[in-house]
Amino acid sequence: MVMAAAKPKKRALDLRRLFTAIDRKDRNFPDRLTDEERKEFNAYTSMRWAAGIEAGYDEQVYYLRSVNERANYNFFDISRHPKLQWLVCTTISPNIGTYRHYWVGTKGRTDPAAKFIEAQFPNLNEDEIAIMTKNLTQDKLRSYARSLGWEEKEIQQVL
Repeated sequence: MVMAAAKPKKRALDLRRLFTAIDRKDRNFPDRLTDEERKEFNAYTSMRWAAGIEAGYDEQVYYLRSVNERANYNFFDISRHPKLQWLVCTTISPNIGTYRHYWVGTKGRTDPAAKFIEAQFPNLNEDEIAIMTKNLTQDKLRSYARSLGWEEKEIQQVL
């Protein structure tokens, strides 16, 4: 008996709507989400997706720099305020059109601890990230994430 492959679960939150909301500076987008969509909404993930666009070089550089200068900087200091995080995400766009977005990874890293450290401290160089990764235990990283206001579910996904 051959079993059919399971179909991927359809997401409640349409990412195209999310990207359009960022591109159009829709500051009230999270307020209009349904309960099911709100469960899938995450400002950090929105920021990571917002950084990459399919467009000309200048536009790509603009978005990436905007994310780094406006959103990445101290993003987790306001983690207890998801609406404020979203508002920061809406400052990324120059409001000149909508784009197809793609996920911007973290320098091709596979080690979750290194990814987490790099995301929290974007100004560290490779050697500094390596030192921190070597010296910080998973427990210390988890404790740090909790101090930033991360929920246990978010921590498990990242670390």
